[in-house]
Amino acid sequence: MQTKTENNRAWLLVMPVFLLVAFSAIIPLMTVVNYSIQDIFDQNTRYFVGTEWYREILNDPRLHDSLVRQFIYSFCVLAIEIPLGIAVALTMPARGLKASIVLIVLAIPLLIPWNVVGTIWQIFGRADIGLLGWFLNNIGVEYNYASDPVDAWITVLVMDVWHWTSLVALLCYSGLRAIPDVYYQAAKIDRASNWAVFRYIQLPKLKSVLLLGVLLRFMDSFMIYTEPFVLTGGGPGNSTTFLSQALTKMAVGQFDIGPAAAFSIIYFLIILLVCWMFYTAMTSMDRRD
Repeated sequence: MQTKTENNRAWLLVMPVFLLVAFSAIIPLMTVVNYSIQDIFDQNTRYFVGTEWYREILNDPRLHDSLVRQFIYSFCVLAIEIPLGIAVALTMPARGLKASIVLIVLAIPLLIPWNVVGTIWQIFGRADIGLLGWFLNNIGVEYNYASDPVDAWITVLVMDVWHWTSLVALLCYSGLRAIPDVYYQAAKIDRASNWAVFRYIQLPKLKSVLLLGVLLRFMDSFMIYTEPFVLTGGGPGNSTTFLSQALTKMAVGQFDIGPAAAFSIIYFLIILLVCWMFYTAMTSMDRRD
């Protein structure tokens, strides 16, 4: 039997893009690593400090508080947006004009820039001119996201759900549309219930898009910065100060370049580790099934 030889010349076409991406990613990363092991006073005055900044950041209560706050927020985002996105996708029309209209409506929040989303909800939640704040206060609910930490937290969470649930819904919709009709026909012949169709046909076929959705939403929510910064500025107090805002305050507000660089490396490693854990867990579940 004749074996087919593998042609590796195709890598020559990919190599320019690979080198460009590597250059644009590795050089800044190495620069940050270089800053994280030095004490920088000005452009020409810097001293090697080794891992001192890493030890300082790992023992910093600000990192611990922001990290706990960030994990709770990301968990809430995933716990709400993934089931809600699946439910929206299941109720969407399969084809026709209605399907096109629903897809356009769902895509609108995704087209709005992050800073505009924060501004919209900043106005929307105000008690004097915002519809949400005015309505809640008029029905007897004392709502003020600028002074109440719980209100601020809930507002940031609802804002993210409004902004990004559409992404999960569109991913799940594409996965549902890829399921062949013969599966539904067989389920109908067997008189399977709607729950059985979802459990044994739709959910297994959605695992790949759900893995993508979970990874995307975790990374986005774990790196959130613009929306809560515009809406609450990290307050009241530090109730909505997430890791990215704590890092920005350290790097830009205090101009602590060395500690901020060490902070960013730890931040990057946390995201990488948790994403790897998500990916490993979900792919192992898929192999067992």
